[in-house]
Amino acid sequence: MTVVGAAIAVVGVLSSCSSKEASTAPPSFAKPPASASPEGTRCVAPPHPPGEDPGPLRDSPTGSGRASSGVADGRLPDGVEPFDDRYPALTRLDPALLGALREAARAAGRDDVTIHVNSGWRSSAYQRRLLDEADSTYGGGDDAARWVAGVGTSPHVSGDAVDVGDAGATTWLSEHGAAYGLCQVYANEPWHYELRPHASSRGCPAMYLDPTHDPRMQQ
Repeated sequence: MTVVGAAIAVVGVLSSCSSKEASTAPPSFAKPPASASPEGTRCVAPPHPPGEDPGPLRDSPTGSGRASSGVADGRLPDGVEPFDDRYPALTRLDPALLGALREAARAAGRDDVTIHVNSGWRSSAYQRRLLDEADSTYGGGDDAARWVAGVGTSPHVSGDAVDVGDAGATTWLSEHGAAYGLCQVYANEPWHYELRPHASSRGCPAMYLDPTHDPRMQQ
């Protein structure tokens, strides 16, 4: 699937949601799930953010710099669960985040819900490529930054964020994730979760509308 195709999909999604709904769209497009907005309304969106499908997976990256996007850079095939230690995208996550995600996945499994990890840790080269593709698709600026963070600010590069799927998993986490310290951070990204250790007792903090409203992205 091309980046242009992905862009068309996202534009269609965003135009279909009201101004009070959370727009949805995580990195690589495929089966579009329905994701609940904070107001309880629903709109359909692809399961990965724009630009996260740069081609077939490789066992190890070839080339360097902006061309790198293999397994060693943090790419994942479809259907990977949090317990799979074969992938750096999981093993290079913050251990506390990975532990919380695995604990939540076990609990979700008891409810017959499977949590898949679509993205976790990413190398700087991989993140740069995603940002380049977002810039190309949206023309840079805030339109691209709503979906892909810079290398220096992305919590994926530091191993502090995971993108999960599918719709059943994101719905389950939206209801139960706080008990494990897992919180949705951005209203427009129902797949993006980070660890907030105090959430189990205090609840998750209010979400940012999108990454451009996150002070961490302004550094």
